[in-house]
Amino acid sequence: MTSIKIINKSTNELPKYETRGAAGMDIRAFIKEDISILPFERVLVPTGLYIELPLGYEAQLRPRSGLSIKSGITLPNSPATIDSDYRGEIKVALINLSQEVFVLRSGDRMAQMIIAKHETAAWELVENITESERSDKGFGSTGLQ
Repeated sequence: MTSIKIINKSTNELPKYETRGAAGMDIRAFIKEDISILPFERVLVPTGLYIELPLGYEAQLRPRSGLSIKSGITLPNSPATIDSDYRGEIKVALINLSQEVFVLRSGDRMAQMIIAKHETAAWELVENITESERSDKGFGSTGLQ
């Protein structure tokens, strides 16, 4: 288990894994007033959380599946990446893809956060790359289903 430094300026509990096998921790809204998100409107919601990730790690913000299917609330930039050198407040971009107004209240679970290791790549400029069975066949080339 990796230790992550966190400052919590909200009145919410710290993000936590809801089950033993969960990959993501729920992130909660920290707002002064309820936010009514109109159909197809985008909002940026503060959390009151600040983290210090170790070098080689990122935090990914993703939609909550229940909120997405029940209310049409998702993240327009999913997954959103929080880099290890970012020290500002974590904010979540939400979009309402439903036909109904959605009301978000302080303390509501609105997204989930995954902590993940990542690689840093170095480019090697070459004249050719190895052919593969798929080669340059792109979108839909392996079938529609």
